Amino acid sequence: MMPHRIGVTPPPKRTVSAQSPPSDGQRSARALLLVVGMLAAVTSLHLLTGTERDSWPLHLLYRRLYFVPIVYSAWVFGKRGGFLAGVAASVAFSMHAWLMLGHVSQTFDTWLEIVSYIALGLLFGALRDIEENRSEDLRQVSSQLEEAYKKLEERAIQLINVQDYTASILRSITSGVLTVGPDGSVATANPAAERMLGMSEVEMVPKPIGRLFRDDGGLSADVAKVLSGRVPLVLREAKLVTPIGREVHVQVSTSRMRAVGGTVLGAVVTLEDVSDIRALTDQLIRADRLAAMGELTAGVAHEVRNPLGVIRASVQLLEDAQCDPARIHEAAEVIKQEIDRLDKVIKALLDFGRPSKPTLVKTDLIGVLEDVVLFTSRFAKQANVHISFAPPDDLPGVYGDPDQLKQVFLNLVTNAVQAMDQTAGGNIALFAKSDGDYVTVTVSDTGPGIAPEDITKVFDPFFTKRAEGTGLGLTIVHRIIDEHDGHIEVESSPRGTTFTVTLPVAYEE
Repeated sequence: MMPHRIGVTPPPKRTVSAQSPPSDGQRSARALLLVVGMLAAVTSLHLLTGTERDSWPLHLLYRRLYFVPIVYSAWVFGKRGGFLAGVAASVAFSMHAWLMLGHVSQTFDTWLEIVSYIALGLLFGALRDIEENRSEDLRQVSSQLEEAYKKLEERAIQLINVQDYTASILRSITSGVLTVGPDGSVATANPAAERMLGMSEVEMVPKPIGRLFRDDGGLSADVAKVLSGRVPLVLREAKLVTPIGREVHVQVSTSRMRAVGGTVLGAVVTLEDVSDIRALTDQLIRADRLAAMGELTAGVAHEVRNPLGVIRASVQLLEDAQCDPARIHEAAEVIKQEIDRLDKVIKALLDFGRPSKPTLVKTDLIGVLEDVVLFTSRFAKQANVHISFAPPDDLPGVYGDPDQLKQVFLNLVTNAVQAMDQTAGGNIALFAKSDGDYVTVTVSDTGPGIAPEDITKVFDPFFTKRAEGTGLGLTIVHRIIDEHDGHIEVESSPRGTTFTVTLPVAYEE
């Protein structure tokens, strides 16, 4: 068939039925028949050629032809095949030599030929077996290498898929993610971080993370803490100022990045933009302040109106007293009492409206609580109230203003004593413990408790159940705890009330 040229339609291909290749047994049988045939053919040539002296050169040629089936058998069947073919050739040649020479032993040349047949079969078969074993070893090594390559290729594909999957996640999330090397320089940045900071990844890498901002809000210090091993994780809010002057309020999470073996590779910094949430929170705080101001104004009006009404009535009584000393004295006492009440309300209002800024230092909370117990013990004893406090041995110091903290716990203990004064005494227990990065103090009493409908109002301005109270004490307590970055909670039941105050621990640094 001539090869077709471009533009010429090739003739249709004929369909050839596929035949299965012969098996190893069939190939061995064919090779054996071929060896036997070649031995028979060479032997026949010897027998058909006469024994005359002029025919001896032909017999010399024929005896060399035995090497062909011997070599072929050794090549196909190995050392055993070569040996058997050599023996068969020796037997056939011996028959010819017997007929031609009368006795095999009569010629040394005949024995040398027989030994050559067997030796050639063994030698060539051994070489073939060595080569076959070597080829088999190479095939096994090749198979193992091919299998290892397939596994390596599969693993590479898996790693590429995982890398693409991870990159897709980093590209898709809305939080900014920066990876930092052990030296504090930026290694990678996802698209959200680029949008947040107004910089491309090429501009960030490999700068130190602090140089990405005009003001990093302490972010580089957090990264240094994590990389040095002092803390495994830092989670806080911060205000970042980008190079173009844009302020971004973020929730920052800085954590250590480790390899599978535990080696520190660097740190991962996650930036969650909470600027919108912060703006909304500020709006809610302003609205809450306006509402609180309205309640405060109503409370002040109520607290001032009552004493003014009493003073007005007392003045009218003075006008009608007609120089009666007793009535004048009684009216004057009422006026002084109401003026004192107004002064107390105004003083509490000033303390609430113009609070002094706390001087935050490392404070021994045990000493503060012991002073509170000392100050209130006499007052509590008069009300038949017992105060107990067992200071712990390993309570860390807190970051706060000692005087303002005394004011907080004095107020809580005093309120508890006044609540139990109505029920003929009781017990107050102060308990302090360390809770991770915070210290928790509880003030528990065995009083009548707070009504469920009033539990949410205890920190509201001017909310009180006592006629002589101003309702600003717990409000001031709440404000002081807030300024100390702490937290206060209240729980109550008919068996008593518990106030829980949480304050941050003061670290050495």
